[in-house]
Amino acid sequence: MTNQPAAHELSVTRWIDAPPEAVYRVWTERTGEWWAPRPYTTPEVHMDLRPGGRALMAMRAPDGTDLPREEGVFLEVVPNRKIVFTNVFKSGWIPQDPFMVVIVTFDPEGTGTRYTARVLHWNEETLKQHEAMGFQEGWGIVAGQLAALAEGRSISDAA
Repeated sequence: MTNQPAAHELSVTRWIDAPPEAVYRVWTERTGEWWAPRPYTTPEVHMDLRPGGRALMAMRAPDGTDLPREEGVFLEVVPNRKIVFTNVFKSGWIPQDPFMVVIVTFDPEGTGTRYTARVLHWNEETLKQHEAMGFQEGWGIVAGQLAALAEGRSISDAA
């Protein structure tokens, strides 16, 4: 894979002081705890971690308002190393409006993990929309929450 960003790409990377296996385990088994930037929550998570398997996360605002459910499918799953998913399809390969493909990697680096989430958008319009939604801040916050849990800290300690 090239280190050059793809056209219409946004990304977040973070070094996490935990092995890839621990980071992957938190990403896949404790998703509801870190997926939404606090004080938002993720009360519903369904993940069938295999190509074609369902990915569904539902977030709730601090005032109790349920946000639109985020549903897609997994395209590639390499345990402890890589997860690729998209919201181009719902489960069963049912098309929906294309927005993004997400490539998450868990690369060993020193005594920890280089966590990277690359988000590829179909066009400049969807990229700008995601930026306006607060991509850098939001995805940075959740990377910190993921790191805190993987490192055995409380999410309130996430930075």
